[in-house]
Amino acid sequence: MLLSEVLDALAPLDGARIVDGTFGAGGYSRALLKEGARVIGIDRDPTVAPFVDALTREFPGRFAFVAGPFSELDALAGERQVDGVVLDIGVSSMQLDQAERGFSFMRSGPLDMRMGREGETAADLVNTLSETDLGNLIFAFGEERASRRIAKAIVAARETAPITDTLELAQLIEKTVGRKPGAPHPATRTFQGLRIAVNGEFDQLVGALFAAERILPEGGRLAVVTFHSLEDRIVKRFFDQTKTAAPRSRHLPYSAPVEACWAPVRKAVRAGSAELGRNPRARSATLRSGVRTSIAARPEQAAGLGVPGFRRGAA
Repeated sequence: MLLSEVLDALAPLDGARIVDGTFGAGGYSRALLKEGARVIGIDRDPTVAPFVDALTREFPGRFAFVAGPFSELDALAGERQVDGVVLDIGVSSMQLDQAERGFSFMRSGPLDMRMGREGETAADLVNTLSETDLGNLIFAFGEERASRRIAKAIVAARETAPITDTLELAQLIEKTVGRKPGAPHPATRTFQGLRIAVNGEFDQLVGALFAAERILPEGGRLAVVTFHSLEDRIVKRFFDQTKTAAPRSRHLPYSAPVEACWAPVRKAVRAGSAELGRNPRARSATLRSGVRTSIAARPEQAAGLGVPGFRRGAA
């Protein structure tokens, strides 16, 4: 997504060492390598192995891969010098296209959604959370206005039998809220909310942003592509410290402006008509990027970044 724009944001690339924190099928890594960069790929999904092997053979000595969560990219990169970091947030096309992974509401498959194949599945959440917790989750992480109705329908349906199939859940949601012609599938936001919860995506994103801030030297570049407003808000506030600084009363003595850890590369970039023609999934993609300044890295914290909250048992 936004490949040429990402390359521009990370330039110059010839001889640079770049961390591709969300390797996936290796699209960014391959493009970076073709531009002359040295790349460290990171991913927690074990199914990326064939793509790793292909790049290792094609670019010997210039590509390395480390398995793990991108929130730990500074530790995973080790002592290597790093000039840039790229992050492509959310589910990959590769994962959506594999019905057995349970990410897509367009294909029948197990209601899984785990990127790393560990921990609770989406089916676990759908079949064990209380109606209140399920509604809160879908609203907070999916921004679904019909979250209460959907949660009520799910709880009623699972009394007959557990919900374990993606199409079964998608059809239940469509039956509950209806479907308007030309509108996105009514299950889109519910599936988004479940996926985010299963994979702890907001915690991962915050961790990755601050890991990049720690590992990049002055002049290092960070490019982040997001696919919905919740992610984009976090990234926007991370780069712009005026958004996260504590408000000050005009009656207090003057204090110097907050010294920024990042200087902007360019304004937020969205997919143009040419890319949308090639890849309709890019319609919601947004690229934000920054250049590291000499200011010391901040302590890692989610406060002020607008991270949505969900807590089990909350009213």
